Amino acid sequence: MEVIEPLLIGDYKIIQDTEKYRFTSDAVHLARFVKASKGERVADFCSGSGVVGLHFLAENEGVEHVTFFEADEGLAEMSKRTVALNALEDKITVENVRLQDIPAAYTERFSLILANPPYEKGGFQKAASHIAPCRKELDLTLGELLDAAKRCLKFGGKFAVVHRADRVAELICATHVRGLEPKKLQFIAGKEGKAPYAVLLLAVKGGKPSVEVLPTLINA
Repeated sequence: MEVIEPLLIGDYKIIQDTEKYRFTSDAVHLARFVKASKGERVADFCSGSGVVGLHFLAENEGVEHVTFFEADEGLAEMSKRTVALNALEDKITVENVRLQDIPAAYTERFSLILANPPYEKGGFQKAASHIAPCRKELDLTLGELLDAAKRCLKFGGKFAVVHRADRVAELICATHVRGLEPKKLQFIAGKEGKAPYAVLLLAVKGGKPSVEVLPTLINA
């Protein structure tokens, strides 16, 4: 069942499907992890309901345009209705396409890419089939995600992603070898003193080696 919920920023609203994979606080943390530069052209990879891109646009006046990329047809169509609900057709474009198949017109198009991809490696999935691709790398691997980011980013462009904390070594190595140099890192924990469950990473295409590690973010 679809519901319209407030984004809790101004008068913005978002449409979600209660039977599909709904966004979590990790998406909000990602949207707040980086600030927009003036004239920023942003891509929201694995956009789902569109919460990351919409939240980022709502909190950053410097954003020129946001493009959502979502492989699931139903989620992409729902995102289009969220865009219309907020009268943002001139600021947001929704593309229903796999990241592996992004058209050549988007090559080196973006100054910032935000990504909230499937966290887990593929395997058996007990959840409903329409939820599984949102959680597991069944249709999109980490390598394919980063290949798409490298192709679509301008030189000097930023790539921000939220992922599983226990895959941080793999994430850092995979970005580095593609010329997406890690620049900022922040773990997310559920409670003070608990081990982190997620990590936020900011990388720059063509950046020089140097990583700023921020204090752990407590998801209270």
